Amino acid sequence: MFNASYATLEVDDAIINNTPVYHIKGRGKSTGFLGLFFKVDDDYQTYIDKRTGKPYKFIRNINEGGYTKNLEIDFDHSNNKAHVLNKKNSEKKSYSVPNNVHDMLSSFYYIRNQINGEELKPGDEMKVNMFIDDENLDFKLVFLGREIVKTKFGKVATLKFRPYVLAGRVFKEKESLTFWISDDKNKIPVKIEADLAVGSLDADLEAYKGLKHQFSIIMN
Repeated sequence: MFNASYATLEVDDAIINNTPVYHIKGRGKSTGFLGLFFKVDDDYQTYIDKRTGKPYKFIRNINEGGYTKNLEIDFDHSNNKAHVLNKKNSEKKSYSVPNNVHDMLSSFYYIRNQINGEELKPGDEMKVNMFIDDENLDFKLVFLGREIVKTKFGKVATLKFRPYVLAGRVFKEKESLTFWISDDKNKIPVKIEADLAVGSLDADLEAYKGLKHQFSIIMN
């Protein structure tokens, strides 16, 4: 009842344009008391190439307290174009994008696959060309260090990062978000903290299944 919301990330196999891809689905939804006063129902989906991690299609269908968007973006990497369909008014537009461009969801998986925990040093930066809605952004992520995080499953060795986010409607400042991923081969999100434009957010890993590698728990 007192949890503000829940979020899930799920990866499945799929076929798009006769190409085998990973279909990644991210869902977020308000619950408990928050759902009574501020409804959140977000659906993010991306279809990424199994070899390169580049996105072919991105879906963003959100409702955040009455602020809504329903976009479908098709990426043409051969011609460096993003074709955006606004499903609310059936408007179609095309935008030029840089090489190796990513969407909001594929960026996480792309960066995750570039991380070598053994070589990371505090202050190291990772950058990604990201296309959001109708504009290109230079997304930057900074490695802050290693931490042991207490979870419901036990203590977990993690890598701590801070992405530079867009300040404004959601986040209070550019450095408002911090997240921790497991320092093992899975690299799954373990914890998130954020200072929002109104209030703050703490998220902790609640459940997992179907991991390719064993989840590393530090035994006391």
